[in-house]
Amino acid sequence: MDTRIIALANQKGGVGKTTTTLNLAAVLAARGKKVLLVDSDPQGNASSGVGVRATSGDQNIYNCYIGAKETADCILPTRQKNLSVLAASIDLVGVEVELVNQEGREKRLKTVLRPIKDRFHYILVDCPPSLGLLTINSLTAADSVLIPLQCEYFALEGLALLVQTIRKVKKNLNRELYIEGLLLTMYDRRNRLTHSVASEVQKHFGDQVYRTVIPRNVRLSESPSHGQTILEYDGASSGAKAYQQLGTEFLKRANKARG
Repeated sequence: MDTRIIALANQKGGVGKTTTTLNLAAVLAARGKKVLLVDSDPQGNASSGVGVRATSGDQNIYNCYIGAKETADCILPTRQKNLSVLAASIDLVGVEVELVNQEGREKRLKTVLRPIKDRFHYILVDCPPSLGLLTINSLTAADSVLIPLQCEYFALEGLALLVQTIRKVKKNLNRELYIEGLLLTMYDRRNRLTHSVASEVQKHFGDQVYRTVIPRNVRLSESPSHGQTILEYDGASSGAKAYQQLGTEFLKRANKARG
């Protein structure tokens, strides 16, 4: 199977990163793609967002990182057909400390995913809101990075730092890494700042910016607390429609890249 691994990263919290990972994964799975959602954030929000809670000692990604369990034994099904999850628990915080002196520590996630990679069309990795070892592992394991970006003043400031990190990883750890795209989230058409941030991002990144934008939407914010993706929670909402549109644009780009 021609598998693509995509890391969703932004060191700034609250930009819609986990929301995007969950809902893009759900849309791709609904379109018949076999998808693995990898929760690489100790907060475990991507796991609970699909109704899976990984507690200490359970089947979770931490045990794969430290070599205590085989990856295949830790992959859990979700309620949605074609969508599986490699869940996170708070134990994952320990990875940064435990691996700090180990050789090849930046490549552990790549090693974790290698045995199961061929079972999926897409593996989406939800990174923590930092540029620490867990995010570096995700970028090293990935083919590309999708960057969700909130339409606000400080968004561009953090973006420069993230792009710098991506360049360093590309140079030293993962020559093939590229930016999949930038996705504008929490988009409010009535807000002048939204438009100015959008045009600034477009000026710098051009075609890398998705045409689809994700609006501010109450239903999108509510769905994870019910352990549901937006497709399950309210498929008719503006948030669900936006992620359906993103799925179409994402697949179109992927097919173009393959062609």
